[in-house]
Amino acid sequence: MWEQVQQTVEFLNEKTNFKPEIGIVLGSGLGNLTNDINIEFEIPYEQIPNFPVSTVEGHKGALIFGTINNKKVVAMQGRFHYYEGYDIKTTVFPIRVMKFLGVQTLIVSNASGGVNPNFKVGDVMIITDHINAFPEHPLRGKNDPRFGPRFVNMNQVYAPWLIQKAKEIGKELSMDLKQGIYYGLQGPTFETLAEYKMVKAVGADCVGMSTVPEVIVARHMDMEVFGISVISDMGDEEGIADVNHEEVLKAVQSAEPIARKLITELVGSL
Repeated sequence: MWEQVQQTVEFLNEKTNFKPEIGIVLGSGLGNLTNDINIEFEIPYEQIPNFPVSTVEGHKGALIFGTINNKKVVAMQGRFHYYEGYDIKTTVFPIRVMKFLGVQTLIVSNASGGVNPNFKVGDVMIITDHINAFPEHPLRGKNDPRFGPRFVNMNQVYAPWLIQKAKEIGKELSMDLKQGIYYGLQGPTFETLAEYKMVKAVGADCVGMSTVPEVIVARHMDMEVFGISVISDMGDEEGIADVNHEEVLKAVQSAEPIARKLITELVGSL
């Protein structure tokens, strides 16, 4: 893994000569945030050595280098999911690359099913913590200390100071931001009603199929993490009947202006 990461970093450095400080992972339907980036380089995943290729609708598949509010960023326009058939270490490979490109702060986004009765479709939730229910762990196997320690402290995995900044931005801009715990499952099936009830019973506020492995690896490499989740459906008797990927994308599109504004303002404040 170390050699592959360094090979990819060397390729990207030669292509761009660009040192980003902030990494952004754009989830389902949030790819238009790239319109807020003053793009300097755009490299399709298939051109990048050792990179997998995104196969999910709503995930374009390109690495974007540029600036937001004069801050240098690299953005993944489309992520990789364990359910696509990749092993878990492959899905988080780009996060490893970001670190060695110079990224210190990682911003992740996703779409999720809400189980908190105070939520509604289209809400934007600041992720305060997560529950990892993936069947594989991205740090399983021999540890390479050049990436990080064998055992990673996951206390306050989502940086409290970034959460506070986001809440302040939300208040200033009159955004009705929610906050809560994200439950990560493998997918690709949407959850059954019983599974949604389980997620709620164990104390989570929403459930999705991404993000957790990426965040674990980011913390392994001592990156600061901030996350948001767009509530794309509700896991209750009424909401579960109509959930499908097309409806998820529609819901995310309705919330996209708020999510984009929050992220761009947060980046500008760093």
